[in-house]
Amino acid sequence: MIDGARRQSRRNIDAVSLEIEIAHLGDLDLKALRLRWQGVTGRSAPVHLPKHLLFAMLAYRIQADAFGDLDAGMVQILKAAVGSREPATITKLIDRLDQRNQELAPGAILTREWNGRDHRVMVLADGFALEGKTYDSLSKIAFAITGTKWNGPRFFGLRAATVRQQ
Repeated sequence: MIDGARRQSRRNIDAVSLEIEIAHLGDLDLKALRLRWQGVTGRSAPVHLPKHLLFAMLAYRIQADAFGDLDAGMVQILKAAVGSREPATITKLIDRLDQRNQELAPGAILTREWNGRDHRVMVLADGFALEGKTYDSLSKIAFAITGTKWNGPRFFGLRAATVRQQ
């Protein structure tokens, strides 16, 4: 694995430099790709990998180190999609992902009526504001409003409730 300092320096590479670096991988023979793998991952390359797969995996790893890897939720969705051949199941997984990926832009206002009172929450760059106080999560705001634990995005209608089969 790449140590923290190397990973951090890699994140500072601009997109053009990264594109050039990956293009140069295509010019390497199998032996040179294995050496590059060692440099990127800190481990020996798997001996069974052919050149084209080693290239693809290296290119992915270099990009993931620069721009960030898949989060655990995405990995879980991809594994479930691979395990299912049903289009309806895959569509449900994608719909759930779309709900999770609704980004809230700073300045957006979320409203929720609770017990006859309207509550307005402003999205900040580093959290959320309600009645002059700053919170780091919508769940904490939902608790402040209701006095009970809630999934904050669900409380504000950003995520649908899951339907349980009986």
